[in-house]
Amino acid sequence: MNKNINIKFWLGIGVSVFFMALLFRKINFNQLWSALCKVDYRFILLAVALTFVSYFLRAVRWHYLLIQEKRIPLSSLYPATIIGYMANNLLPARLGEFIRAFVLAQKEGLQTPAVFASLVIDRLFDGFTVMLILLITLFTLRLPSGMADAETMLRTGGIVTFAVYTGVVIFLCLLKQQTMRTLSWTGFLLRPFPQRFSDRLIPLLGSFIGGIRMSSKSGHILAVLVSSLLIWILCVLPVDMVLRGFGINLPITASMFILVLLVFAVMVPASPGFIGTYHYACFKGLSAFGIEESISVSIALVIHGTAFFPVTLAGFYHIWKSKLSLGSLSNNVNTLPESK
Repeated sequence: MNKNINIKFWLGIGVSVFFMALLFRKINFNQLWSALCKVDYRFILLAVALTFVSYFLRAVRWHYLLIQEKRIPLSSLYPATIIGYMANNLLPARLGEFIRAFVLAQKEGLQTPAVFASLVIDRLFDGFTVMLILLITLFTLRLPSGMADAETMLRTGGIVTFAVYTGVVIFLCLLKQQTMRTLSWTGFLLRPFPQRFSDRLIPLLGSFIGGIRMSSKSGHILAVLVSSLLIWILCVLPVDMVLRGFGINLPITASMFILVLLVFAVMVPASPGFIGTYHYACFKGLSAFGIEESISVSIALVIHGTAFFPVTLAGFYHIWKSKLSLGSLSNNVNTLPESK
């Protein structure tokens, strides 16, 4: 597994370098620095505050996703959430998701597969909420002339993403309702792959699906739905705050459009922290509204910075407070697949 992660890591570094080179090849760095110096940082601080509120709401949603397993206090859920997002910023292969599950499982005495199963459902709710934002954006935002290609790409990306999420939901429903039959078919489909891969994945899927015990109470489901919507509203607002900090007033649908581009960008394999792909997607989204290149790059850097640095620092604080270390967490998580 470590060898595979190393390959993905260096491939991601290459992708990031490529996109950063595209981003900076024609930029006037004097104009870039001038734009950064003129920012009203009160809006940036507000963007950071809103980002942390969104993480708190993620902890609230996680509480309801795990409520059938155990009533877990937010004092455990919130630090684990921050540590997970910090790890995603610094480690390859999205290990932060596993670390987030591992930290909470260790603290609350739960099985790691059961906690990780809740995070898969967590991500599915994220996906469908983003799809809703995309639909609202496509129907309400008037893109400038000459952006027909971008609109087509968005629609295509939306359809592909919707198809992927729908397929995952159908697979999970079959796995839950017809566990043995679905595992058998999965094993059949995995025959072209090495036997070791199938021998590890099938038991992991069985353990994973056994860990999904989402509450069916209407109040709990409503709490998950409402928190999902609020989380993504609080992802849109920091983008809008950063734009206002640069003295740019665009409709909120423009921030929604940029956010959707950023969501697609972080799906592209890149270095930890989504460096390069994140910035380039933000830059292209801003350029669609005729914003000058140097200012667009400045905004992209600040939007990424507000999402990257505060949560990374907060994650290290919670690791220190919990008497943990990022290295030990990474090593423990790397051994999870072999231990199952």
